[in-house]
Amino acid sequence: MLRLTWVQPEDLVGHELRQARLDGRDASAVADRWRAAGGGEAPPRAGASDRAASPGLRALAENLLDELAALPSALADSEPTELDRIRALCPHWPSPGPAAPVSPARLEAAWLGRAVGCLLGKPVEKLPLTGIRRLGRAVGNWPPTRYFTARGVPDDVLAGYPWNRRSAPTSLAENIDGMPEDDDLNYPLLGLRLLQRHGRGFGTDDVARIWLDELPAGRAFTAERLALRNLLAGLEPPDTARHRNPFREWIGALIRADVHGWTNPGDPAAAAEQAHRDATLSHTAGGVHAAMFAAAVIATAATGTHDVHACLRSGLAVVPPGSRLAGAVRHAVRLAGAHADFDTVVDELHAVHSPAHHWVHAVPNTALIAAALTHADGDFTGSVSRVVSGGWDTDSNGATVGSVAGLLAGSPAALPAHWTAPLKNRLATSVGDFDGTGFDTLAHLTHREATRPCPSPTSPP
Repeated sequence: MLRLTWVQPEDLVGHELRQARLDGRDASAVADRWRAAGGGEAPPRAGASDRAASPGLRALAENLLDELAALPSALADSEPTELDRIRALCPHWPSPGPAAPVSPARLEAAWLGRAVGCLLGKPVEKLPLTGIRRLGRAVGNWPPTRYFTARGVPDDVLAGYPWNRRSAPTSLAENIDGMPEDDDLNYPLLGLRLLQRHGRGFGTDDVARIWLDELPAGRAFTAERLALRNLLAGLEPPDTARHRNPFREWIGALIRADVHGWTNPGDPAAAAEQAHRDATLSHTAGGVHAAMFAAAVIATAATGTHDVHACLRSGLAVVPPGSRLAGAVRHAVRLAGAHADFDTVVDELHAVHSPAHHWVHAVPNTALIAAALTHADGDFTGSVSRVVSGGWDTDSNGATVGSVAGLLAGSPAALPAHWTAPLKNRLATSVGDFDGTGFDTLAHLTHREATRPCPSPTSPP
């Protein structure tokens, strides 16, 4: 039986109940009705439960999702989604300024860094923290300063913590042959195609059209898959982000943010606004804040004139200071500064966030990104190693951190060859005609968009 992941109504209710607890909605009455009818919890790691629901339970799930969406949130005033309200809450919103120069070499290091970090995290995605540590330590690769390998790992460890089944054939050290396809690279490619067609003045409707034209539904997950479903059902942004979408604060918008930072070097405010127009197709509140944070960090790093700590401060400047995301990032940065052992930092972050959050939620993952960059002082290997060692969404976090650290490194030659050589200057993708493209070519295409004059947005965010 086909159990399509991330869309079955009976699987979405449990995720929405957890989201309600996070954003201050009292969903206790709805939860009682759901459980009394035989409804279950959300699948803990997979995208779909094992068995289909009865027609009656599925119909109830659809009704309850709508009821949950109508509940008021106690955090609405401190965590808005609308750009003007976000800006009004940010006392240190960056002043607009002329774009700084960015070289194709620096952008190539960013593309390569994103690929390296993603590839390091791919085989251990979805594994618990204990499993990641055991797999790395079994071969003396902890923290992981080279790609994971199955060679030499004891059979009992592999049996207890099997690699990600889709990724292991292409992402273990002994199997790597170029950069395999991954949504963490597909989305920057979609972002590049968006800018090629519409420039940096694109609107959210333009993002929607690009997805419908270029994004195979089977290559979209969580919030993005539901946004596509909503588009096909006739909804328009921003309703595409809100309708029966419990993943609207997960990490998907953050992993789409790099291209907005790359093409606004030295202008974190413009990068954040550009990321906002992209993010609101599928995300709200914390999910949007995470994308804006990442875009501003990357835009600041792209100048090559700021250290990683200044970059992170730029990211916080575009996030409402009273939001959950801002609080989590500030806490993570403090932890990273207080402990010499990064495993201790990770353990404390997991103790704080894991009980309440899904492993793909934007809040804990953004906090881990900030902690890793802080603790490694922006060093490339140290940064990607630390963030992947922290678990949760390992490939996405590795990709974002690799992009930032690659920009700070400044050129492909500054990245260790044991990371970049296996990529063979090519990536696989199902997006448009980019399959097999080299990272040097992608850097030049990105540089062209970064230096193209920017008109006003073509449609409201």
